[in-house]
Amino acid sequence: MLPHNHETDETSLKYMLKLATPMVVTTISFTIMQFVDRFMVSRLGTDALAAILPAGYVSFLPGGFAMGAMASLNTFVSQSLGRGLIKDCSNYFWQTIYMGLVYFAIVLAIMWPIAPWIFRIMGHPPTVVGMEVIYLRIMLYTNIVALFNWAASQFFMGIHRPIITMCASLCGQVVNIIANYVLIFGKFGFPRLEIAGAGWGTFIGITVGAIVSMSVFLSGATHANFRSRHTLNIDVSKMRDLLKIGLPAGFGLMVNVALWGVILFGLVGRFGKEALAATSAVLSYTSLSIMPIVGIGAALTAAVGKAIGQHRKELAIKQTGLCLRITIVYMGLVSVCFFVFRHTLMTFWSSDAKVIDIGVNVLICAAIYQVFHAARIIYGGSLSGAGDTIWLAIVSAAGAAGVLGLAGLLVVIFIPSLGALGPWIAATVSIIAVGLANHWRFKSNKWMSIDLFKHRALNVPVETAVE
Repeated sequence: MLPHNHETDETSLKYMLKLATPMVVTTISFTIMQFVDRFMVSRLGTDALAAILPAGYVSFLPGGFAMGAMASLNTFVSQSLGRGLIKDCSNYFWQTIYMGLVYFAIVLAIMWPIAPWIFRIMGHPPTVVGMEVIYLRIMLYTNIVALFNWAASQFFMGIHRPIITMCASLCGQVVNIIANYVLIFGKFGFPRLEIAGAGWGTFIGITVGAIVSMSVFLSGATHANFRSRHTLNIDVSKMRDLLKIGLPAGFGLMVNVALWGVILFGLVGRFGKEALAATSAVLSYTSLSIMPIVGIGAALTAAVGKAIGQHRKELAIKQTGLCLRITIVYMGLVSVCFFVFRHTLMTFWSSDAKVIDIGVNVLICAAIYQVFHAARIIYGGSLSGAGDTIWLAIVSAAGAAGVLGLAGLLVVIFIPSLGALGPWIAATVSIIAVGLANHWRFKSNKWMSIDLFKHRALNVPVETAVE
């Protein structure tokens, strides 16, 4: 087993902030990059603004599933670290890469030809559909490269070295913003690619981030401590481990983010491109507000995983409570800002009066659910660290399909006078419901009975970390 440093208070604010800050910086910077990308695209007009976010959500259906499934890598790496199984940490990483490459090759082959049909069935205007197809197809290629970024992020978070992910991410994001500016508007002699430029700029930026992440993973201290170049062997049992926990987690994230967004855009799209543009603008703000919480949630997953690996489950409870208090205060302030400055926030995105009017009302819904969104992510991060991903998947599906999908459709059919606000009310209720459900699950302590390594306890040697 790894020796425990009794001088470090792992329930302290200082400890959790040290672990979470690099991930918070990473997620915030990534969202700022997306925010800037969308702002550049919004300069191309209402059609382009209406197209970029729905296409992004559709690309995140397979991407989000993979990203969620890879969260199990964080769980197994952190618990392996806690148990002293050092080589297993990097070997789990390689199993994730092998499975991810096969998965995204299949996704590309399926989704490329059906891209136009996806957006037509959502009822979007033809001028918007054309842009959505272009952007989606580029993002399908981008997902393949992003696989290495996502896997490296989970690995470095699991070994409590998130600053590496932060540095790699910042490098890629700076390149992305520059490439987008050049390619969207055709600067410095490059062709003006408009929305395609946003897609290729993202591809270039993520490629740079992946190169940095893999360079660190394969060399230096990472290889010295975790033998990252010597653990490339295929291990089917580890793949099964990852899939057992990862598949429900992947389904949960896909439903929570991508499917939730696709359903919302499908319902909102019935009210025209102005409603789509307003929704894109509001979700850009909510994505920016929630990303620090996502970073804290990822850090909490690693902290809880390590604590459980050390058989210190009471520590996980204290860490979760601390993170929850921090995030609720933050999201409460965000809610106030959304409500008070909603007119200013919308005029930043668009000069179209109809888009602004719709967005101002929608921002009130966003203000209402912020605190519950924080609870959903923090409790979800803690439950993921324990491996309780089946619960998270079931609750996410119920919230997206049951509350948003079914209730939203009923509102659209029977109260069409609400316009785009109707689906947004259903979306708000769905987030509140999932947040409360995750709270109940954590407080029930059912996650404490999960043992991810039970079948390995007698036949896996214990190793000591190289300090």
